[in-house]
Formats: sequence, C-alpha cells, structure tokens
Amino acid sequence: MEKVKCICVMRDIVSAMSELENTLTDHLGLTLNEAMALCAIGEHSVAASVVAERTGMRASHCSKIISALERRELVYRSIDTHDKRQINMALTDAGMKRLNSLKEYKIVVPQILTPVFDNYGGGN
Repeated sequence: MEKVKCICVMRDIVSAMSELENTLTDHLGLTLNEAMALCAIGEHSVAASVVAERTGMRASHCSKIISALERRELVYRSIDTHDKRQINMALTDAGMKRLNSLKEYKIVVPQILTPVFDNYGGGN
C-alpha cells in the first residue's frame, strides 16, 4: 500500500474511533480510555501495571485515566494483601454499574472497523 493511501486509511480509522468515543461519552459518560480501563479492571482487584498492559496504554497515561476514574468514584485503590508495596485498583459499586451498562450498551462498530471485529470474534 502506498504511503499516502496508508495515511488516508489511518485518518479514516482515527476518525471512526473518535466517532465511537463521542458515542460512548454521550451515552455512558465515559471516554474510550476510561471504558477500556473499566473493562481491564473488571470484577477483580488488579495492579495499575495490569490495567496498562491490558489496555496498551503507557503507564503514565494509564495512571491519569485511573486517577480520573477515582475522582469520579468509579475506581478505588487498595494495598495488596500479599505485597504491601503493591497498590491495586478495583471498581466501586458505581464503577461496576457503569461497567455493566457498558457491557449492555449496543455499540455500533464503525464500518471501517467491522472486518477487524469480524476476525476477532463477531463484533459487539
């Protein structure tokens, strides 16, 4: 694929992701990164490094997202019971409700991304 066409395709993908994020923000009050962090934490307490690994975010960016979720009382921090040096993240009741809303929300996958989701396992 020629370089200019590749850039144009990436522009279309970024535009589709931005549209998806706007929809999440409008309907669920979450940015895409916040939604991914909630999914990465899930029902169990996990270290921030696990959240970063599961989302593909850099540690510093992940820390900012977790702090934003914590300020909104969707996430809380706790000391690991086995390693007192380790801080874990877990969802509050409000965070769990938001995650459940996210799971139930029928996300419309932008058309340019449907082949990716079809190959991943069927979309929504």
